[in-house]
Amino acid sequence: MSAAGGPDRAEALAALFRAQRGALFGLAYRLTGSAEDAEDAVQEAFARLVAEPPDAPEHELGRWLARVVTNLAIDALRRRRRSAYPGPWLPWPVELPAVDPLAALASEAPDPERRYGLAESASQAFLLALELLSPRQRAALLLRDVLGHSAREAAELLGASEGGVRALQLRARRALAAYDEERCIPSAALRERHRAALERFRDCLLAGDASGLEALLSESVETRTDAAGEYTALAAPLVGRARVARLYLRASLQRRAGGPRSEFLLANGLPALLVSLERPVRRQAPRSLLSCELDAQGRIRRIHALLAPEKLARLRGA
Repeated sequence: MSAAGGPDRAEALAALFRAQRGALFGLAYRLTGSAEDAEDAVQEAFARLVAEPPDAPEHELGRWLARVVTNLAIDALRRRRRSAYPGPWLPWPVELPAVDPLAALASEAPDPERRYGLAESASQAFLLALELLSPRQRAALLLRDVLGHSAREAAELLGASEGGVRALQLRARRALAAYDEERCIPSAALRERHRAALERFRDCLLAGDASGLEALLSESVETRTDAAGEYTALAAPLVGRARVARLYLRASLQRRAGGPRSEFLLANGLPALLVSLERPVRRQAPRSLLSCELDAQGRIRRIHALLAPEKLARLRGA
C-alpha cells in the first residue's frame, strides 16, 4: 500500500482498523495478560502502518499487523517482567464478547494437535499458567496450540525458524504440564459451579461462618490479592485453609462499615463477584473482584482478589 491515496486511503485504513482491532487486541491480551498493554500494542501497530505502510497488497495487511502486534506484545511483556510490582500480580479482567474476534486470526486449517480453545486461552487460570513461560515460548504456544498455526506460519510471525518455533512450543508444553492436569475449560456447567461456589463464599462471609467457609476450601487453598500497591493487600500468596478463611473473614468484618454490595459478572468467561463499598473505609479498596478456581471435588483451590482500580476500570460493573 502506498503512502498516497488521500481520503480513500484514510477510509480504507479506518475500515481495516475496525475490522482487525478486536482480533489483534485478543492476541495481544493473551500475550501480555494486560488490557492496557494490548491496547497500546494495537494502537502502535496501526500508527506504524499509517506512518510507514509496508510494500504489500491490501489483503496481506492483516497478517502484517498480526506480526507487528505479536512482537510489540512480546516487548511489553518483557518490560512488565523487568519492572518491580508491589505484591502478587494478577491478569487484567476482561468481559469477553459472545463471538470471540480472535477467531479471525485462527488458522483456516488448524493443526490437529493444537490443545486449547479460544475461551480457555482467555481464562484467568490459563493466563496465570502462561506466566511460567518466557515471552517467546508464550507466543509460540498461543500461535500453535490456540490459533492452530503451522510451524511455518508461526515462524513468519515471530521472525524465527520452524525448528526454533517447535522447540519453543515443546518447552512451553512441558512447563504447562501441571495446568494440563486440571484444565480450566469454560462451559455452562463450569460457570454454574463457579457461581454457586462464590455465592456460598459470600454468604459465609456475610454470616461470619468460619466453619462453613473452611468447608468450601481445599486444604491447600491459595489466595492472591493484587492491589498494585494502592490498598491493603497481601505481600505474597497465602496458602492453607484456616489461614485463608481467617484472612477473608477479617477483611469482611473490616469492610462492613463501608456498606458493601455485590454483583456477579462474567470476567474472562467465568463468574466473578464484584464487591463495591458505598462509603470509604481506611486503606480498603472501594471495589474488589473475587474469582476462584475449583478442584475435582468442587472445593475452592484458588481465590483471586483483584483490588487494583486501574485493572477494574474497564469492567462495566465497575
